[in-house]
Amino acid sequence: MRTDLHRHLPDHHADHFTDPLSGVRNLGILAHVDAGKTTVTERMLYVTGATYRRGEVHDGTTVTDFDSQERDRGITIFAAAVSCAWDGHRINLIDTPGHVDFSDEVERSLRVLDGAVAVFDAVAGVEPQSESVWRQADRYGVPRIAFVNKLDRSGADLDAAVESIRERLGAVPLVVQLPIGRERGFTGVVDLLRMRSLVWADGDDTVAEGPVPDVLWDEAHRRRRLLEEAVAELHPAALEEFCAGEAMSARTLAGALRDLTLSGEGLVVLCGSAYRDRGIEPLLDAVVAYLPSPLDVPAVRGVHDGVVRERVADPAAPFAALVFKVSSSATGRLTYLRVYSGTVERGDTVLDGGARRAERIGRILRVQADRHTEVDRAVAGDIVAVVGLKAARTGATLCAPSAPLVFEPPAAADPVVSVAVGARRSTDADRLASALARLVEEDPSLAVRTDPETGQTVLSGMGELHLEVAVEKIRRAGGLDVAVGRPRAAYRETVVRGVSGLLYRHVKQDGGAGQFAHVVLDVAPLDGAPDAVRGEGAAEFVFRSAVAGGRVPREYVRAVEAGCRDALADGPLGGHPVTGLLVTLTDGATHPKDSSETAFRTAGRLALREALRAATMALLEPVAEVTVTVPDDAVGAVLGDLSARRGHVSGSVVRAGTVVITATVPLAELFGYATRLRSRTHGRGTFTSRPAGYALAPGAVSEGTARR
Repeated sequence: MRTDLHRHLPDHHADHFTDPLSGVRNLGILAHVDAGKTTVTERMLYVTGATYRRGEVHDGTTVTDFDSQERDRGITIFAAAVSCAWDGHRINLIDTPGHVDFSDEVERSLRVLDGAVAVFDAVAGVEPQSESVWRQADRYGVPRIAFVNKLDRSGADLDAAVESIRERLGAVPLVVQLPIGRERGFTGVVDLLRMRSLVWADGDDTVAEGPVPDVLWDEAHRRRRLLEEAVAELHPAALEEFCAGEAMSARTLAGALRDLTLSGEGLVVLCGSAYRDRGIEPLLDAVVAYLPSPLDVPAVRGVHDGVVRERVADPAAPFAALVFKVSSSATGRLTYLRVYSGTVERGDTVLDGGARRAERIGRILRVQADRHTEVDRAVAGDIVAVVGLKAARTGATLCAPSAPLVFEPPAAADPVVSVAVGARRSTDADRLASALARLVEEDPSLAVRTDPETGQTVLSGMGELHLEVAVEKIRRAGGLDVAVGRPRAAYRETVVRGVSGLLYRHVKQDGGAGQFAHVVLDVAPLDGAPDAVRGEGAAEFVFRSAVAGGRVPREYVRAVEAGCRDALADGPLGGHPVTGLLVTLTDGATHPKDSSETAFRTAGRLALREALRAATMALLEPVAEVTVTVPDDAVGAVLGDLSARRGHVSGSVVRAGTVVITATVPLAELFGYATRLRSRTHGRGTFTSRPAGYALAPGAVSEGTARR
């Protein structure tokens, strides 16, 4: 049993809170793939007594990686919610995926979390996906603390990892621990706040507290002083005590660290080795001490009838919750909620604010990964699953019918890779269509469409692995024999050289009211650099009006813009979406009877299509930023292979017998790369990738053919 472990640590967090919500922590575990976040989660559950044995990723015995594909592949694919208790606090944890293909799952989780623990590898420091999830947390303003894991590995270096946090993430790390021992000799930490040692012995489930070892006394005091100086620079109250000339008290320092964590001005950094059960208890203490409760985060905002309304974390307020995940299980359709305000009980009727549809709560479940405990109610601050909702989708707002509200849903990324899927047996076609519909319902980053030219069913997602997992899920869950075509990248088209003064007259008269619209368009590249990599989030389309004298009324100008947006769906080169475009309406004319918004929208669509055919167009292909880690004796072969895949190497770093290569590679060239890399490095090479926008495809420029 591990539930008595905390008595080995001083009871410095037992602030007798009166509001139960102050004892709740909703947090996520964020990291690059293989940084150890699932092991950190498993050790938290074990230390707190929520589980009675250590779950191991390599043995397939983890609580959070319960899906068969997760255990087969040894990675987290689906965000899993679990709960545990520590020092009188309830901690709701979500273990998030670390692979870039599942970043949308991280996005949905971060939308409903109050805080996070960012896990970093002590050897690799900040890795590419660490940076991606960090930026995602920045977007939602999620307070974080950091845990530098795997200090027992060869080449582990806390200071180097902290420096990478400072340089690559732009954070201000505030290191509150000093390791005792290095690499395999790592046995514990010095707590710099209370100037004590915490040591874990092999085979012993307890942590031994003692004085700072003599050999580390000077270094510990030096680092404690550096911590005080860093905190004093950022926190006015701490600065007063610091300037008084005496050592800053542990209480003042802890209070300042909490304030800096909540404001995002500082990042508390702890260290340890989750696999060897070292550093988990202080990490749990830090979660309780520094990360926010539902009462510490700002009131959430929603909209009703165009009016912004706020909801505070109060069980007595009107009920409001956000759906952040939908899944199917043996229990039925599970809808995961973050309750922001109010109370909901089983049997209650709630309103889907966006769809304006009533739903009934059948059962409320406290979630422990794939296990569930039924409860009678859920209150503000809770993360629960409910059974009985028939139509609520991810991103839906559930609220009290008497106080309707709609929250902003989590942003969904655009799919970048597609495969054609089909049932090998014609009799399974309907079952496959139903299975695909369930997939999209559970994972909004997947999309299904029918190609109008080929009639194929096309499944699109965030990467090759993402699609592999989705198809395998259909096979395992539905017992369907699915045929899969080669992945196809999501190409775009853009303008290299535009056209000016393209005149288009839309005139239609077939009895009754006619249609008349006259528009003149200028079309140009948006950023003036079509051959550069267009990064993620780059502007796709800008429309301007330069019409003078009211020749085209404002409502018709908006209709022309809507028509132009319609025309962006398929470009002249290959029917791909058009991006990076600046369109200016320079002139036009109307008819007193036959002009309408419909006529001008049609004119805008047809005019832009003709302008694109007249312009010089280029094909853009999606590119990915790839980080390849290989043994130093395989660098030449790997670089040659990247070059053959049209990759552009941007840098390389030598780390303890391995070389980390970064490159930008067309996404279409990465299909099957994992197998090739393993072959060239005898299974020792690994790589990660993340979308990096679009770049000009070679030889894909076409001169305009339409009249100018």
